[in-house]
Amino acid sequence: QVQLVESGGGLVQAGGSLRLSCTASGLTFDDYVMGWFRQPAQVPGKQRDGVSCIMSSEGITYYADSVKGRFSISQDNSKNTVYLEMNNLNPDDTAVYYCAAHKATSAWAAYVARTCGPGNFAIWGQGTQVTVSS
Repeated sequence: QVQLVESGGGLVQAGGSLRLSCTASGLTFDDYVMGWFRQPAQVPGKQRDGVSCIMSSEGITYYADSVKGRFSISQDNSKNTVYLEMNNLNPDDTAVYYCAAHKATSAWAAYVARTCGPGNFAIWGQGTQVTVSS
């Protein structure tokens, strides 16, 4: 059974940092594109947005414009864990953050990693809340 479990969320002041972790079980980590997405709870109907994605086997990473230079994604295959290091947080980063996985198959997987669209990911974690106070 494939399972993704996020951790590391919490309450932080603006300008602070958090590191999110997503540990996977039931899959071979290096065979997947991994992604982080977020959904603001206070915005009704707002869909999940791609924050950052990684395809480590091809060295591909994606960052949303809003987080470039502040967030960093990394992956430790030995621990089946993907991380999202978040620095210089601001209140607009407040959201539930989700980890997701997409089975990697040649050229389509590279497209998924480069575009980081939530509709291309079938396996999801339960989410972790990040709240940034001003």
